[in-house]
Amino acid sequence: MCCQMTLRCSQGTWDLRTLVMKRRTIPLYGLKLRSVENTNPYEELVKLFLLPSQYQIFTDHDEPVPEGTEIFSYQGDKDLLKRQLYHALVQRTGKHPKWGILTGIRPVKLARDLYDRMGSLEKVRAYLEETYLLETGKARLICDIHQYQRQNLGQPKADSVGVYIGIPFCPTRCLYCSFTSNQKGPEEIQRYLSALFQEIQFAGAQMKESGLKTESLYIGGGTPTTLTDQQLTDLLAHVTRSFDLSQLKECTVEAGRPDTITPEKLEVLKAFGVGRISINPQTMHDVTLERIGRSHTAEQTRQAFQMAHKAEIPVINADLIAGLPGEEPDDFQASLDQVLELGANNVTVHTLAVKRSSRLKELDENFHYRQPEQTEEMLERAADTLRGKGYEPYYLYRQKHTAGSTENIGYCKDDALGLYNVRIMEEAQSIIALGAGGITKVYYPAENRLERVPNVSNYEIYIERIEEMLERKRRNLFRR
Repeated sequence: MCCQMTLRCSQGTWDLRTLVMKRRTIPLYGLKLRSVENTNPYEELVKLFLLPSQYQIFTDHDEPVPEGTEIFSYQGDKDLLKRQLYHALVQRTGKHPKWGILTGIRPVKLARDLYDRMGSLEKVRAYLEETYLLETGKARLICDIHQYQRQNLGQPKADSVGVYIGIPFCPTRCLYCSFTSNQKGPEEIQRYLSALFQEIQFAGAQMKESGLKTESLYIGGGTPTTLTDQQLTDLLAHVTRSFDLSQLKECTVEAGRPDTITPEKLEVLKAFGVGRISINPQTMHDVTLERIGRSHTAEQTRQAFQMAHKAEIPVINADLIAGLPGEEPDDFQASLDQVLELGANNVTVHTLAVKRSSRLKELDENFHYRQPEQTEEMLERAADTLRGKGYEPYYLYRQKHTAGSTENIGYCKDDALGLYNVRIMEEAQSIIALGAGGITKVYYPAENRLERVPNVSNYEIYIERIEEMLERKRRNLFRR
């Protein structure tokens, strides 16, 4: 005779045998969306409450539907349907996502658009709470960030653009990373740089002909400081020769891996006027660093900061990740305290996301469902600590599949904000992206829309098809 097993969950007691049978036949929760063709926006909302294995969405094309399926009807208002779904899921699960029905990655942009229409931050805050069901704290947060950006940056000039240059190479691949990055030697990297220099020269010439000025320059990856001293010098020399930098307000180079930073490379950056770098420990605990596949130690992070201060780099950003495997809130707090002691005047607090092509997803695709309360506590403690020490939140974005469906926030001290970060989230300026995996975004102000012009992601294919990448930009960016 088989022993019947049960397990506890937030909805009560489930019979394990029945649960397994239901997963094979009918999910635990069935919902039908009437008069809806594209279910994706609604499914993103459902995922805030339930695992993919715990629900099934039906449409008008699915007949008949299982008994007990809850029915929702679209009546011409997507937000109304989302609110109905939200309230039903709150009642079913007991969960109250603080971002309400918002699932997009740019809530500050939404606040900006609402402010342009309403002219009052209090009206915007009330609208966010009533229409999108945001918790008061989240509504105030994005209104505060919008106000800070408006007061400190203003709108970009019509002839200005941001330029992104991608270096898709890293010492190792992190557990959570899905970006296109590779572990290669100097010779292979040089082959890539030769193609990249072609694109830099082409884009610079076309921009000058079109009267476009570079407002911000961001060299990211990957890890740009995997380049040798000479390669880094050559890259920045090509940039300086190719672009009109007369209106440049910010130049950032990601030096994300502390083990790739040397005094010589920092001297190169300083000589070419780089005013902002990122040193990204992610955590200051060696056990966690090893667990997530980072090839450096906390001590190397400390040394990198010392070198950067000695080189007199004005702005140093440090990335930390809340919700890393095996870490508790006290662990995260200890990392934050150390980074502040090291003198970071930018701190970006990310929430761990289970990204589609990451090794973490292969190991545990539902990891982000497992520790929402812990991650939220980390973020709350970060906000209290940073604000208490004079740091202001200056930009925010969200990602899918994060623990607790939370957010990533950049904090700055003494207005040392990251201009490029704000502009790319505003989506009110063209961003010209160069290199493998770069996605140029062409802004059309009259229509307030963006058009994407992508480069191929694979660096080897990028090298082979560099002429095609140039033609894409010529056709879609510079002939418009």
